[in-house]
Parts: sequence; C-alpha cells; structure tokens
Amino acid sequence: MPTGSNSKKKYTYIWVSAIILIFGTFAVYEIVMRLEKGTVVENDRMSEKSDDKVKSVNTIPSKDSTKSIVGFIVSQGEKRKVPDFEFYNQDSVLISNKDYLGKVYVVEFFFTTCPTICPIMTKNLVELQETFKDSEDFGVASFTINPRYDTPTVLTAYANKYGITDKDWHLMTGDKDKIYELAQQGFYIFANEDQEAPGGFEHSGMFALVDKNGYIRSREDEFGNPLIYYRGTITEEQGVNSDGETQQISILKEDIKKLLAE
Repeated sequence: MPTGSNSKKKYTYIWVSAIILIFGTFAVYEIVMRLEKGTVVENDRMSEKSDDKVKSVNTIPSKDSTKSIVGFIVSQGEKRKVPDFEFYNQDSVLISNKDYLGKVYVVEFFFTTCPTICPIMTKNLVELQETFKDSEDFGVASFTINPRYDTPTVLTAYANKYGITDKDWHLMTGDKDKIYELAQQGFYIFANEDQEAPGGFEHSGMFALVDKNGYIRSREDEFGNPLIYYRGTITEEQGVNSDGETQQISILKEDIKKLLAE
C-alpha cells in the first residue's frame, strides 16, 4: 500500500502529464491551422541581420531518405501552385512560369549586391546546377528584390561571376511590387526593403522546390509534416551553422531526383 508521500508524487506526475498533453495538443493544432491559412512562415523569416534564423515547421529530415515523401503543400484545402509571373531575365528575354512547365526547379529571392547570405545561396545553387547538368528538365528561378539596380546587364555580370551556365537558370528582374507580391503572397517567402539591413534589404535564405506541373513540393519529415522550404544558407561542406542547424542541400538534391523521376 503506497505511503502518503508516494501517493502525493503519483498524483503530481498525473497532473504534469495532463498539462503536457494539453499544451502538446494545442501546439499541433496551431501548426495545422497555420498550414491551412497559408501563414506558416509569415513570422518565421530570416533577415541578413540574423544570419540564418529561419525556423520552419519540423525541420527534422527522415531517418531513411530513400523512403521520404516529397509531398504537396496544402493551403485552404488546395495544393499550392506557383502563381503566374512574367519578368525579364539576364538576357532581356521575357520569362514566365509557363517556361518552367515540364521542369523541376528551385526558386530563390536574392539581390546582386547582397553582402551576406546571397553568395552562399548562389554557391549552393551552382552546386545543384553541376549536379543536374545532364538533365534538361532541371532549372532555377532567381528573382531579384532590388530590380532598380539589378538590370539584365547587372544580372549577366553576376551570372558570369558565379559560373551560372544552365540555360534554364533565369535571373529575373522587373516591377518591384510584383516581385515582392510573388515572394510574400505567392511563395510566403519574406523579402523587404530595409535601409538599416546590410545592403539595404532583408530576406529569407530559403529555397522553394517546384515540380514539373508547377506545384510547390516539400519533403515530409518522419512525422509526416512538410519541411515547407530548404535552407539555402548552409553549404554541404559546412554541414552545420553556428545555431546548430544542419545543411539541407543534400536532401534537396535527393528530392529533386525524385521529382525528375515522376
């Protein structure tokens, strides 16, 4: 028969377990609601000030990457699709979302004078370019968030500087409001003009992955939750950043291969 002290401990453990269960259930509900509303990354942004502070929902990769699922991003009951866009690339050619149909491609928002995260992002994208150089169905869509400065001529110089050679890697410029609308409302990727930020802009260092039919896709973690985006500011060589976050270029490569095979 338990003593009074043991009985008291027993009921204390029961209350603690109940509290954990209640708060755990609430946290799951919040995540689901944010995904349904399409606001999962409104406050999960990274700026050039914070050096890779983005927190996305469940960034734990599957233990067995060969069995991981590259699922769809569902918002308000519908699979999220890349909205229509039309901008000029580094060759002054008008490029739209229709030019990417039939291709698996990675999306980023950057600017050429970025002094912090953009060079790392570009390096990672060049790594993807080299990995899939023999695939005609792979591409990259880079949208400048400083179109006033990043003209086609400037974008061409940037492409030459970093060894961008893939004919399906378009560095695009155009109307600033439309680019920001595409970033924030089309992809839910943060971008903002901020004179106090390094280079005058702050933005997310995340990559979005799009399939051949124009749907935004994402790996699901071991719990069946989407990563949403892939970290673009940590190289495979670096492995882990100062915050203990791991690189996701390796799993992005794996997921691109899976989508190319669909």
